[in-house]
Amino acid sequence: MRLAKLIAQRGVASRRKAEEMIVAGEVTVNGEVAVVTTPVDPEADVVAIKGRALPDEPARAYYLLNKPKGYITGRRDTRDRQTVLDLVKHLPVRIEPVGRLDFDTEGALLLTNDGDLAFGLTHPSRGVEKVYVARVEGRPMAEDIVAIERGIPLDDGPTAPSKARIISRGERSSVIEITVKEGRNRMIRRMMAYLGHHVMDLRRQTFAGIDLGQLRLGKTRALTAAEVAGLRKLAEKPEAKLKPKPEPEPKPKPKPKPKPKPK
Repeated sequence: MRLAKLIAQRGVASRRKAEEMIVAGEVTVNGEVAVVTTPVDPEADVVAIKGRALPDEPARAYYLLNKPKGYITGRRDTRDRQTVLDLVKHLPVRIEPVGRLDFDTEGALLLTNDGDLAFGLTHPSRGVEKVYVARVEGRPMAEDIVAIERGIPLDDGPTAPSKARIISRGERSSVIEITVKEGRNRMIRRMMAYLGHHVMDLRRQTFAGIDLGQLRLGKTRALTAAEVAGLRKLAEKPEAKLKPKPEPEPKPKPKPKPKPKPK
């Protein structure tokens, strides 16, 4: 088994963070400093992080948080701001956020100690959908929707085609819903700014098919077994589509040798 995968399974860190810890020389296997490619047998090898033995595998936990504005998505902050983990201290397990949600954005954020699931859901190849609802200045028009559906040219490259619809229009502001499969930094705000509409409020309504529903701001709920099963299906690595091998062309039959002429 890959060492980073084992660390993630034990709920210590995400797989990406585990690889960073290994590269930094913080992880040992049987007393020897490990590298990212070090294979490990969970039943036979002794793995330690900064001298402390890797904990036993915890029970899996999966939660949805309705994140308020003013919280960072991380374990700690250099500017001493509140983190989303301050909102889940009451839970009996150590969990980590799945992906990111901007400091000034509220809405659906999954938290789990299942490192493999978190890795799969945030990997770009999975194309997990996120539904955002934004209140913007002005009145977006049909051509703005078409532009979003075709892709918006941003400074870090054009966005992939996305789904969008206008929920309501007012005199000074409007509400628009946008569904994306990417996870770029402040992506929705930059898309709308390109179209000339400043985002006043932004909420992620749905992540990977898990909707906020009636969950109140700042509150959490455990996911159902059906929801977890759905997430695992989304997180699975896409199987490579194997092209059928072409059938070999039949070999030409050898021409019969001419019979010798009688003398």
